[in-house]
Amino acid sequence: MEDVGAPVEVVPRPMRADARRNYDRLVTAAAAAFTEHGLDAPLDDIARRAGVGAGTLYRHFANREALMEAVYGAQVESVCSRAATLAATQPPAEALTLWLRDLVAHISAKRGLAAAIMAGGGDTSPAFAACKTALRDAAGSLLDRAQAAGAVRPDLTLDDLLRLMHGVAVSSEYSPEGPERLITFVIDGLRRFPADPAPSAG
Repeated sequence: MEDVGAPVEVVPRPMRADARRNYDRLVTAAAAAFTEHGLDAPLDDIARRAGVGAGTLYRHFANREALMEAVYGAQVESVCSRAATLAATQPPAEALTLWLRDLVAHISAKRGLAAAIMAGGGDTSPAFAACKTALRDAAGSLLDRAQAAGAVRPDLTLDDLLRLMHGVAVSSEYSPEGPERLITFVIDGLRRFPADPAPSAG
């Protein structure tokens, strides 16, 4: 007999090609509008910029918060994809160094967007949690490779690394020099140096 009490997993239907194009256009247009006009950019203007009607926007995104979450998710996906590319094409230390610069730029540029999502309760959503997990996985993979190659000190943890990069991004937000100077100091401090020679017995 059928177990009527068992939960039923609902698998979302894949988007049609035209719907996917509209979704991507809306996310791209929203990212540009948020950068140019702030997170209060009118949704109707975003729809026009994407070349679709307001109805299409609301079919994809129930509200502004859902659209902001989609923009943030797309940008996290791009940062994580960059980590995979660097891991496949660069030596471990170089891959980590280049990606940390990308990560700081991402944090600096999207801190307001992330804060707005969290303020609206979006940080409890599965999508936002998935973004955090993806960033941690990307950073952890690059860090593991660099430590395994002996290029980064072995006592550095993933949480240490992420806190350092977040600190650099936040502290450099209003600095005319930008974060590059601090990033250089931090990366130099992460490197594994040979042990100092033991003092002579004399």
